[in-house]
Formats: sequence, structure tokens, C-alpha cells
Amino acid sequence: MPRTTLRFRSTWLIALALAAVPVAGRDLRQDEVLELRRQGAVVPLESLLQQALQRHPGAQLLEVELEEDDGVLIYEIELIGADGVVRELEFDARDGRLLKDEED
Repeated sequence: MPRTTLRFRSTWLIALALAAVPVAGRDLRQDEVLELRRQGAVVPLESLLQQALQRHPGAQLLEVELEEDDGVLIYEIELIGADGVVRELEFDARDGRLLKDEED
């Protein structure tokens, strides 16, 4: 069998496998985030970062994402503690409610 046919079949199998994996949400683009912030549709990230760091004193920020999951806007904040443990916190971006705080 020619290489191109094998490569095509492999690509199809990977695509089918990925299609079967449920998608958790969609990360918002920077321009979308800025527009939501301008409209006052989301809580300022700074206040949520402050909450997260108060819950975990001495932790440092690793990553922040704003994503849409089933129509709900969620800030995902990853922190690393002084002990090296990574935590993931999720906040409802519209009202700032803590939805999740667990080891990652």
C-alpha cells in the first residue's frame, strides 16, 4: 500500500478518535474577553485572582483561561502552592461564584 494512502488512513483514524472525545468548552479569544469586560458582562479577573490567592496563601499564578462551557462563562485559574501542588479553581465569570477548587 502506498505511503500516501497509509498517511491518509492514519489521519482519518486520528480525526475520528478526536471526534469521539467530548469537548469541555471553548477558550475565548482575547478580543472576546476584552469586549465582555468592556460590557461589564464578566467579573474583573483581578478580583477573582485576589480571591484565589487568599484561599491559597503563598501560591503563585500559573495560568488563567476564560472559557465558555454550555453557555456558561468560566474563569479557570491554575495556581502552584509553595508545596509544589497545582490547584485548579473555577469561577463563574458572570457573578464570581467559586465553582471548583481542587488539586490538578
